Formats: sequence, C-alpha cells, structure tokens
Amino acid sequence: MKRVRRPEVSLPELRPYEPTGRGGLVPDGDYDGLGFEDVDLGGTDGAGATFLDCGMYRCTLDEAGLERARLLDSVLEGVSGVGVDLSGAELRDVELRDARLGGTQLHGARLSRVLVRGGKIDYLNLRQSTLLDVTFESCVLVEPDFGGATLERVAFPGCELRGADFSQATLRDVDLRDASRLEIAAGAGRLSGAVISSTQLMDLAPVFAAEIGVRVEG
Repeated sequence: MKRVRRPEVSLPELRPYEPTGRGGLVPDGDYDGLGFEDVDLGGTDGAGATFLDCGMYRCTLDEAGLERARLLDSVLEGVSGVGVDLSGAELRDVELRDARLGGTQLHGARLSRVLVRGGKIDYLNLRQSTLLDVTFESCVLVEPDFGGATLERVAFPGCELRGADFSQATLRDVDLRDASRLEIAAGAGRLSGAVISSTQLMDLAPVFAAEIGVRVEG
C-alpha cells in the first residue's frame, strides 16, 4: 500500500477580493493571491477561471458555475452551497476544510494532492473523475458517486461513507481501513485494489454476496 501524498499549501499574504461588474466571478478569470471572505458567490459564472494561491473562507457557493475551473495551491474553508458545478475542473494542492455542500458536480474532474477535512458533502458526483493522492479525513460523504472514476492513492481516515457507489470504478492503493463508516450501495465488486479491515469485510459480506449473485439462507 503506497502512502498518500498530502497537499503542502503555504499561502502568501492575501489581497482582499474586490468584486467587479455585478459582483460575481467572470468566465476564464485569473485570481491570484486573493482572499475571499464571507462573499456570496451564489449563481456566479466562473467557468474556466483559474484560482492560484487563493483562500476562500465562509463563502456561499449556491449554484456557482465553475466548470473547467483550475484551483491550485489554495484553501477553501467553511464554504457552503448546493449545486456547485465543478465538472471538468482541476484541483491540485487544495485543502477543503469544514465544507457544507450538496449536489456538488465534479464529474470528469482531476484531483491531485487534495485534502477534504471535516464537514459534510451530500450527493457528491465524481463520476469519470481522476483522483490521485486524495485524502477524505473526518468528513461525512452521503451517497458519493465514484462511478467510472479512477482512484489511486486515496485514503478515508475517520470518514463516513454512506451509500457509496463504486460502479465501474478503478481502484489502486485505496485505503478504506480507517473509515469510521463504510456503506457500499453499488460496485462492491470493484474494490479490487483497495484494502479494508477484517471487521469491514464481515459487515460487507452481504453486499459482496449480492454482487456475485450468492443467495444466503439460514
């Protein structure tokens, strides 16, 4: 089992973000060394934007359009929102702390050296995404969808996985042993390449049996 590499984010002194135009982000915008604090970015269109060395704190992101955005060497802390669209985005050396998100779209995204710590994310869509050196730590993931995704060196210490879908996913060096809760709704047969504990194996036995069509009676 190869060790997961964590991000090493060291932010410079940040300049306060000053909204332009109608107050939101702009498509393909460049945001470098900025601090976003208590900003409402709901409904904004930042598709294709690049965030480098940025800090985003307690911001609201309801229905924010961030398709194909690039988040590099940045920290997001205490952000919240429903329906954030990060499809096709790139996250590299990013820390996401204590987020409260629902229905976040990250399908087709690329995550490298990302730490998700604390908070709760409902219905996270990571279908067809690529996760390399990603840690989900002490957070709650409700019905996360990893369908068709590639996970390499991914760990879930202290994480609650409720109703996870691994259908058609490819796993390499994925460590599930320290997950505080592990519920697989679909794709249990795709866990080849992952490591689980003996206790988790016993808990998942009915799921594995159903996956391969074994009927258990008595």
